[in-house]
Order: sequence, then C-alpha cells, then structure tokens
Amino acid sequence: MELAILSRAPTSYSTRRLVTAAEERGHQVKVLNTLRFAIDLSGDEPDMQYRGKPLPDYDAVLPRIGASVTFFGMAVVRQFEQMDVYTPTTAAGIANSRDKLRSIQILSRHDIGIPATTFVRDRADVLPAIERVGGAPVVIKLLEGTQGIGVILAPDTKVAEAVIETLQSTRQNVLIQRFVAESKGRDIRAFVIGDRVVAAMRRTAQGDEFRSNVHRGGTTQVVELDEEYQRVAVQSAQIMGLKVAGVDMLESDAGPRVMEVNSSPGLEGIETATDLDIAGAIVDYVANQVSFPELDVRQRLSVSAAYGVAEVHIGEASGLVGMELAQSGLRERDITVLTVTRGTKVVPNPSGKRILEADDRLLCFGKLEEMRDLVPARRRRRARPSLDPLPHDEVSEDGDEQAGS
Repeated sequence: MELAILSRAPTSYSTRRLVTAAEERGHQVKVLNTLRFAIDLSGDEPDMQYRGKPLPDYDAVLPRIGASVTFFGMAVVRQFEQMDVYTPTTAAGIANSRDKLRSIQILSRHDIGIPATTFVRDRADVLPAIERVGGAPVVIKLLEGTQGIGVILAPDTKVAEAVIETLQSTRQNVLIQRFVAESKGRDIRAFVIGDRVVAAMRRTAQGDEFRSNVHRGGTTQVVELDEEYQRVAVQSAQIMGLKVAGVDMLESDAGPRVMEVNSSPGLEGIETATDLDIAGAIVDYVANQVSFPELDVRQRLSVSAAYGVAEVHIGEASGLVGMELAQSGLRERDITVLTVTRGTKVVPNPSGKRILEADDRLLCFGKLEEMRDLVPARRRRRARPSLDPLPHDEVSEDGDEQAGS
C-alpha cells in the first residue's frame, strides 16, 4: 500500500507511530505537509500538486489536520476523495467534528445521549438558555476550542452571564451546557476504528481542575466499556462520518453523554495507558479498506432519472408487519432494500426471508414515485406551551438587528 500521512508535525508522537507501524507492515509511507499542496482543477480530472510537482499515486491518505489549518486541510482531503483515494477521515467528518455546535446538532437527532446544550447570540436570551439546561453551574465552551482550551465552568448565573458577555463581545461563539456533576472531573476516551472500540481509557482531572484532558495534567487508566458505551461511541463516530475517531463521553447517571468526537485523536495517551498498538490497528484497517473509497451515495445515484434513496418506516397500518421481505412486493415495485434498522441494530443487505417487524426502518433505493406512499410523513416537533406573540425586532438602516448587536 502507498500511504500518505497529512501532517505538519512529522516528529510528533502520533505521526511517528503511524509511520513506524506502516513500515513494519511493509507499506510505503510518506509524511506530507498539508499546506504544501496545490489543488488542481484545470484538467479533465481532479488532481493536485505537491511542492510544485505532480502528486504521485497513493492508495490511501491518513489526515492529521490541525485545528489552525482546518479549512485548507479539508479542501486537500476533499480533493483526495474526488481522486478516489481512500481516507478513513473524510472532509465532511472533519467539518462535522471540528465545530462543537455542528456535531451536537447532528448527534441530537439520533439515539445518542448528549449533555443538555443550548446556543444563543442575544444577551437577552442568555438567562433563559441557562435555565433550559438546568441552571448553574454550567459549562461554557468555545465552538472551536481544543485540548480543554476555551472550556469554562461557571459556578453561578452571574458569572456565567459575565463570561458569555465577555466572549461574545470579542466575537466568540459559545455553547452553554449542563454541568454533569456526577462525572466528578472524569470522562471516557473511546478509540474507534471502523465498527468497533479498540481501546478505551478513563481520564481524571487533577486537584480542583474539572477538565480531564491529558494535556492539562489529567491521569489515565484503562477501562472496559460495557455494550451501551461501545454502541454510543461507534455510532457517534459513524454519524460524524469518521472511521477513526476518539469519542469523549461523560459517565452520567443516565448513561453515556457524548461531549466530543475527535477526528485527529492523539495516540500517545491511549497507547501509553493501554499498551496497545493503536497505530498498527489504524494502518491495518486502512490497508483492508483501500479498495473502497468514500462514495456519496445520493450524488452517484442521482444520475438515474426518477430514482433515489429513501427511508421507509414499517408501521402497524402498513400491512407489511409479520411478512417476509421477499413477500412484501417491494422488489416488484422496483425498490431494493439496502439495510434494515431495528432499534439500534443495522442489518446490511437483508435476505428475503427476514421477517419485518413494526418500527423497522428500511433504507431503500428505487423509483421515487413508487416509494412516495411508503415514506413516513414529515416528523413534527412536539407541541410546546403557547407563547406570547413574538416581539418585533428593530432593524437599523444597514439591515442589522439592533437588539443584541
């Protein structure tokens, strides 16, 4: 395998370990500076230059994109994807994980526990936002902070208001989250590769520090995760679009609560704590996947006129409950079932003998018109208490709202 590692820190622990693991397995590996690429869209096919010269062919690329070069780094990874070079860390996955608000928004739609979170911009909305997450103390987070930087514990409402107002005055966007007190300054880092957790450690903050990051002096210990924690970790990484990820979870009384999904997790802490060859497991996984570059299914299938992908919900009134998939009549309607989701379990390429149950969800490819009456009605939000009429915000002559500006 010809492997490229995108990194601006070739001497860092993680990069050196990946290079060593690849070489030990007989692969050809190069460390390439992310910022030295030139994206070439002038020819008939997507291409790139590296240090002013044509880029050699690579079978796979492992991005180690630092937060300071996220935008350009994503563009480079995206170009590799257009060139059909396999990567376990897609540009979309990096984008999803780097923005804390974006990642929480995506996870909130799925069966993934997250700390109660809110995001507001107007100072008049700050107090109601704090109350919605359960009141002080609250955790205030910068959207693009890393390694615990930009994470503040506000012990009371007045402090929270002052911190948020100060950060917003410097044009910083912040999240307000419930403080999970029972986690007691501890969290879980689960290292996900493909569809399994290969290692996990518990990180514990030191002294009065509530942030457990190793970079902030936190200690680590190996931990065996139960089935629920493993499911949440793997599903979170997959939802983000990442095949290699570090998933950080709090141990709450209600179960795992995902704080963050890291697209470039460091290897030193997890390998030191577990004494496992995580770098080797990453390289092995990539080597097994190089023939299957990332595809955007909707883009590829949309070239078929009147065909597309849709999720079909099997309701009690559908007439399909208790029926074998082969007897459902879907194939005769030119509808192919790609997966069946039952609860949190996904069955790929289901056989015709699979019995359909109520609340099964079928991911289908077929004629859109044939699937129209099978697609569930658009989900409506839960009924909310009636509110007073919305106030009319004043708008200045340049089009900016004056309130909270």
